[in-house]
Amino acid sequence: MSALRKTVLGLSTFGNALAIGANAIGTLVVLGLVAIVNYDVVARGVFNAPFLGAVEVVQFSMVLIVFLQLPDVVRVNRLTRSDGFLVVVGARYPRFAGFLRHVVDTISAALMALIAVAIWPEFVEMWQTQDYFGVPGVFTAPWWPVKLVICLSAALCTWLFTCKVLLPAIRPAWGRGREHEDTE
Repeated sequence: MSALRKTVLGLSTFGNALAIGANAIGTLVVLGLVAIVNYDVVARGVFNAPFLGAVEVVQFSMVLIVFLQLPDVVRVNRLTRSDGFLVVVGARYPRFAGFLRHVVDTISAALMALIAVAIWPEFVEMWQTQDYFGVPGVFTAPWWPVKLVICLSAALCTWLFTCKVLLPAIRPAWGRGREHEDTE
C-alpha cells in the first residue's frame, strides 16, 4: 500500500470517527430537545407555567441537529439526492456511473467548502459581538455556537467528500460499488 493511500485512508478513518461522534452528539441534542418539549408540555398543562424559552431552544436545536448529523449522512452515502439516473446507468455502464459519482463528490466537496468559508466570518462576528437571539429578560442564547457547528460540519463534510474523491483517484475503482472503497 502506498504512503499516499495510507495517509488518505488514515484521514478518511479519522474523519469518519469525527462524523460518528458528531452524529452521537446530535442524537443527544434530539434527546435533550424531547426532554425540554415534554417539560414544557407538562409545565404548561399541569402547572400553568410554560418554559418561556421553548421556541428559541427548538429553533436552536433544529439547526444543531441537522448540522451535527450531516457529516455522518455524508459518510454513509445517504445524503438526499436523485441518483436514479446513476442506478440505471450503473447497471449498464458501471465505470461511467462511478465517474459521475466522482464528479458529484467533487462538486459536493466544493460546495461544502464554500459553505464553511462563507459561514466563518459570521461565526467570528457573532463571537466578537456576543449577539444573542431570544427575548431579553425572558430567554436569550448566543448565536455563535450555531454558526460554529455549521462551519465545522461543512468543513468535515468537505473533508469526507474530498476523501471520497481521492481514494478512487489513488486506486481507480470506477467499476466497483461504493461499499468496497475502503476495503482491501
